[in-house]
Amino acid sequence: MHSRDLLTAAAGHAADFLETLPDGRVEAEVLDADALRARLALPLPDGPTDPRTVLDELVGAATPGIVRSQSPRYFGYVIGGTLPAALAADVVVAGWDQNAGGYSVSPAASVVEEVAGGWLLDLLGLPSSASFGLTTGCQQAHVTCLAAARNAVLARVGWDAEVGGLQGAPRVRLLVSEERHVTIDRAARILGFGTSALTPVAVDATGRIDVAALRDALAAGEGPTIVCAQAGDVNTGAVDPLAEIVDLAHAAGAWVHIDGAFGLWAATSPERRHLLDGYAGADSWATDGHKWLNVPHDCGLAFVADPEPHRNAMIVSAAYLRGTREGERDGSRWVPDFSRRGRGFAVYAALRSLGREGIAEMVERCCACARRFAEVLGADDAIEILNDVVLNQVLVRFADDDATTDAVVAAVQAEGTCWMSPTTWRGRRAMRISVCNWATTISDVDRSCAAILGAARAQPAPPRSR
Repeated sequence: MHSRDLLTAAAGHAADFLETLPDGRVEAEVLDADALRARLALPLPDGPTDPRTVLDELVGAATPGIVRSQSPRYFGYVIGGTLPAALAADVVVAGWDQNAGGYSVSPAASVVEEVAGGWLLDLLGLPSSASFGLTTGCQQAHVTCLAAARNAVLARVGWDAEVGGLQGAPRVRLLVSEERHVTIDRAARILGFGTSALTPVAVDATGRIDVAALRDALAAGEGPTIVCAQAGDVNTGAVDPLAEIVDLAHAAGAWVHIDGAFGLWAATSPERRHLLDGYAGADSWATDGHKWLNVPHDCGLAFVADPEPHRNAMIVSAAYLRGTREGERDGSRWVPDFSRRGRGFAVYAALRSLGREGIAEMVERCCACARRFAEVLGADDAIEILNDVVLNQVLVRFADDDATTDAVVAAVQAEGTCWMSPTTWRGRRAMRISVCNWATTISDVDRSCAAILGAARAQPAPPRSR
């Protein structure tokens, strides 16, 4: 079978799936792992199988286990959809199959990533002289940025981490929010700090770092220090007081890293930018492309104000590698990955297709949809909105009861109109709603609210406490 015919068939399968998104069930139709294994775990054949047969049978077997996370009514885990231009570019990227690790391997992949990186620095209001890298996600963006931070703060006390590693090095402190994302902890483990190096800093009622507590934590120790702040709490969407954090940390000689997995995109909106006041003065920033920018998985973005420690932490060289020439950029010299997918093409396509105004509108519309959830659901006396909705995150509690809340979440997921995830915040179970899909509208919210209210009202009243 010719490649064109096979790819045309593949595109048809993808288009068939995309056409189900506006009205289709969001939850997967088959959730049981054994049932999926029965469909997919065939004996490995001894000989070749016709590619079209492989494709058609794979799609047929796997589709029932696919969650429609691109649906405009998918509100779980801060997962965005895929912009049409970005999806189309990514399809071509798969066909090109470029290794975007080095300029000599793919000049176009290197240049398009360079251009997209420059656009991102400008769009996000970061220093134009900052360095950047495209990673698999915010987890690896944290690893990239914190590797640069590790080497920089150790260099300030006379230790060369590039040569000496961490054995015998002065201990590095990481001051982190009590509400930090788990990827910060994993980055600390990967980079050799260990979780014992993390000092949790108290937060206020909204989930923002308490500045007085941070001041005390900075004063309580000495030596190389990294402060990790948040632009967008994973539950509430709250943004730490970044200007005060940056000033305090820098006065103490600390490096400031901002976890902006989704919240950093507030910088693109004139109406939301004030939430990030002071953020551009930090030393590094991490965010995702596959969240609010709505590019295909996987795509993370790492930015470092001073390119030197960034470059030193990630650079590689070998006799068989052609060195970069003047004006050339090797993407693998800025991230942990050596061989890399050409993520820059989808990022480029997304940014160009939306433009500044389109990105700002998308961010604002998602925030408006989050507020709509809070308004409609909060109007019911048995439902409580737990957070101040400042961005795209909404925490909802039902009947002030953990079991009832979990039951409503499970019922909503099973019914299929929309999909939200459960969470625990301040010791109380809640439904966590995240709105970051380019296609979500107020009508999607209203349809979802109707399903949620129906599920909530169908629950038995919780037992009274004595």
